[in-house]
Formats: sequence, C-alpha cells, structure tokens
Amino acid sequence: MSEPGRIDVHFHIIPPFYKEAVYAAGGGPAVGRYPEWSPELALEIIDEHGIETAITSVAQPGVQFTPPNEARTLARKCNEYAAEQVAKHPSRFGAFTLVPMHNIEDAVEEISYCYDTLKFEGVCLFASYGEKFLGDPSLDPLLELLNEREAVVFIHPTYHPSSKSLQLPWPGFMMEYLFDTTRAAANLVFTGALEKFSRIRFILAHAGGTIPYISWRLSVSPMIDTRMPQLTQSEVLERLGKFWFDTALSSGPQTWGALSQIAKPTQIVFGSDWPFANAGVVREELKGFTQPGSVPAELRADVMRDNAKRLFPNR
Repeated sequence: MSEPGRIDVHFHIIPPFYKEAVYAAGGGPAVGRYPEWSPELALEIIDEHGIETAITSVAQPGVQFTPPNEARTLARKCNEYAAEQVAKHPSRFGAFTLVPMHNIEDAVEEISYCYDTLKFEGVCLFASYGEKFLGDPSLDPLLELLNEREAVVFIHPTYHPSSKSLQLPWPGFMMEYLFDTTRAAANLVFTGALEKFSRIRFILAHAGGTIPYISWRLSVSPMIDTRMPQLTQSEVLERLGKFWFDTALSSGPQTWGALSQIAKPTQIVFGSDWPFANAGVVREELKGFTQPGSVPAELRADVMRDNAKRLFPNR
C-alpha cells in the first residue's frame, strides 16, 4: 500500500530517561527489552510507510511502578518530552497524555495540564490498574472529567496481575494483552459506564482484543445469568458498537471478518504499534490490509486517515 497521509493512533514513544527508570526498578516491557527509539528513527518509519501524523503514547508499565510522588514527576517529564517532539515536528507528531493513577487528584491535574497547556490530542489509559479495570466505580471521578472534556481516550492493555501467575512460557503481549482489553471493554459495557460517560470517545487497541469474536456470546450472557444487568442482545451489541477500534497488530482477513461485524466502519482507525511492532511487522500489517477478505478498497482511506480526522480535526 502506498497511499499517503495515514494517521497512526497507536505509535509508541520511549523517552530514554523513562526506559532507564523502568530498568532501574527491575521492570521492562512484555518483549523483555525496549526496542530502539529516537525521534529520527520514528520519522524514518512514518516516512517509509506514508504516515503523515503519529499520535504517540507511552506503553506498559506506565508510571504505576513508582511511588505516587515519583509517578507524578515521571509522567510530567514524559508528557513534556512528547510535547517537545510535537513542537519540533508539529505536522508529524501528536500525543496522548500519560496519566499517573495512584490517586485521582494527580490524574486530574496531569490531564488538565496536558489538555490546557500542552494541547494534547487525548488521553491514554490502561485497561486495568492493579486489580481494577476501567468501568470500576472508583474511577468514575476521572471519567467524569474526561466526559466533560469530550475526550478521546485510547485504551491500551497492560500485564494484569492475574496473567503473571499463569504457567505459560509465552510473552504477555501475545495473548494476555488482548484479554486485558477485552475485560475492560466488557466492564465498561455491563457496569453502564459507557452510557454514563457517553461523550468520551474510547479507542480500543488491537481491534478490541477478543471483543469482536465474542460479541455474540456477550450479548446472550444476561440470558444465561440473571445476576447480570439484564441488557437485551441488541442493547449489548449497540453499546459495543460505540467503541472505536484501532488496527494495531490486527491486520488481515481473519481479524477483519470479526471486527467488521461489530465495529462501525466509520470508527475503525489505523494503528501500527511501532516500535514494539518492528519495521518488518509494520510492513506485514500494511500488506494484510490488501488481502482478499480484508479491508475493502472503498474503506481503506477511511480506516487509514479519514476516520481519525473526525477524532482529531486539527490533524
């Protein structure tokens, strides 16, 4: 594919000081070690693949691995680093806010700063924090703020504590990340948070985890267990259709077959997941969009750019 002007909503930034802080705490990404990242490398990748603008975000583990005061400081430093890249290359980069989530006050302060001062495009929240998933009532004050701002909220998975104890040798990004997103999305649907905070535009990473594939199962779950909120099938499917979905690591007819049945074609946006998806994987992602049974030719411009323009009209 060679169409220019793509908008990539799932493009990671790895500030050098952030990487060192994670390593110093004994942590790291799901792939073990951080891939190389620099503004120069990022620009090479987006130029190579016809990406006009990349909206950057900091991936797992966020800043929750540090105490509250340090988390607040590190989040601010990461956000200002992202803002520097936007200032240097305003047409090539945008940014999602990295949010310190030890307490709601710090989260609200950082979101307000990034919206009002740094002029970011939206907010990146993880699907879960500790044992709690988005949609938990304890997070309602934060969602109230984001609802007031009609925020774009990019939901990225993390490595949930329940996944870490599994006796499986495979890296967390391969399956566990998808389940983290799935659980958050289902929680937002069945707790009513998606309806209560209806002005938020939620983007689910990686085509929504497993949500497209299990959507019918979710829709009949209240019929099986009367302890659940008694939503009808159509109500469940309608709520699922309110999400936006990115295509990161979710290319090809296998994914599109399920995704196209639940997502509105106007609410699917391109994501690469670079640099965790390396240059070779990005090329495979883009090839996958042209395979028979994948994104129809008449929808490719919408998925690659036009849908994201409605979320980010200044891009």
